[in-house]
Amino acid sequence: MVSHSLGAMPAKACDHIAEFTNLWVERGILAWEELLPEVERTATRIGRIIGAPTDTVMMHTNVSSVQAVIASCLDYRERNKIVFSELNFPSVSYLWKAEERRGAEVCIVPSADGVEVDTIRLCEAIDRRTAMVPISHVLFRSSAIKDVQTIVARAHEMGALVLLDCYQSAGIVPFSVEELGVDFACGGSVKWLCGGPGAAYLYVRRDRIPEFAPRVTGWFGHRAPFAFTMPAQDYADSVWRYAGGTHAIIALYQARAGAEIIGEIGIEKIREKSLRQTARVISRCDAAGYTLRSPRAPERRGGTVCFDFAGSELVAKELNRRKFLCDHRPSSGIRMSPHFYSTDEECELFLDEVERIKTDSSL
Repeated sequence: MVSHSLGAMPAKACDHIAEFTNLWVERGILAWEELLPEVERTATRIGRIIGAPTDTVMMHTNVSSVQAVIASCLDYRERNKIVFSELNFPSVSYLWKAEERRGAEVCIVPSADGVEVDTIRLCEAIDRRTAMVPISHVLFRSSAIKDVQTIVARAHEMGALVLLDCYQSAGIVPFSVEELGVDFACGGSVKWLCGGPGAAYLYVRRDRIPEFAPRVTGWFGHRAPFAFTMPAQDYADSVWRYAGGTHAIIALYQARAGAEIIGEIGIEKIREKSLRQTARVISRCDAAGYTLRSPRAPERRGGTVCFDFAGSELVAKELNRRKFLCDHRPSSGIRMSPHFYSTDEECELFLDEVERIKTDSSL
C-alpha cells in the first residue's frame, strides 16, 4: 500500500536489467549502440503517459537534478521572484531557496489546513516580477490535486514560467502536460510508474526548447557530443540541449516494464479503480474515527489516502514489521496507496490490521 513511494516491481524488470548487463558483457564498448538509444525510447514511453509530444522529453536521474537544470536557465536581473507553496516536496524547496544566492527572491505560500493550498492565494502571489512557479500536481503530504490550469493562466498572464512536478500524478491521474500548458514538467520512475529509482524525466514545451541555455549542462547537451569540442558549450537544437552528462542507463532499463504496463492498461482505467478503492478507504477511516488528511472530493484527490490518529507512527512501524507495507509522514499520518495491482481484499485486510494493532495492548 505504498505505491506513492515505491511501486511494486514488475517481473519483467529483472529481464530488462539482465538485457542491460548482457549487452555490457557481450558487446563491451559497442553496447553503446544499443544503450544510448534507450534514452529516447524511455522518453517516448513517458511522453505517452504524461501527454507530451514526441521529442519534448529528456531523461535524467532525479527531480532535484532536473529542477537544477531549469533553475540554471534563469537570469534574475529583470525577474527574480520564485513562487511555490509550503506543501511542495522539500528537496524542491531546498533547491529554489538556494537560488537566493544568485539573486532570486523566494515567496512561499502557506497552507491553511496542511492539506491544500488556496489557488487564489497562490495566484495572488504571482506578479510581474515572478520568473518561475514550480508547483506539484499532486501534493505528497495529502494527495491533493492542484488547479494547474488556473495557476498556469495566471503565471502566463504575468509573464512567468511554470514547472510542474508530476511525480505523484503520473501513472495514477490522467492528464496531458500539453493541454495543461505548462512550460516544463518533471517526475520520475520510483512511484506510480513502478520503475525503481534513477529514471527521472524533464518535459520542455516545444516552443521553449531553443529559448534557454542551461548553465547546468554536459557533453550530451552539445550539438555534436562526440566531436569533443572546447571550451564553450554549443547547445543542441533539440530537447537534448537539456540532457547534461552521461545518463544512468541501467535505471532506464529497470524502468521500462513499469511504464509499459501503465501504458498498456491505460491511465483512465487505473484512475477509475483508484477512485473506487480510495473512496472505500475513506469510508472505513470515517467509521473508525480517524482524521482524514486528504481531500474527500474525488476530483481533488490523487491516488493516496492519508489518515491519522494518536499513535499512528508506531502503528505504521508495526504494520511494516508485519509486511503490511505503508509509510508515515508528520502532519499526514499513515499514507495508504492502492494501485492497479491492489485487490479490494488487500485493502480491507490492511485496514483490519490497522485496527488490530491499535487495540493490541501489548504494543
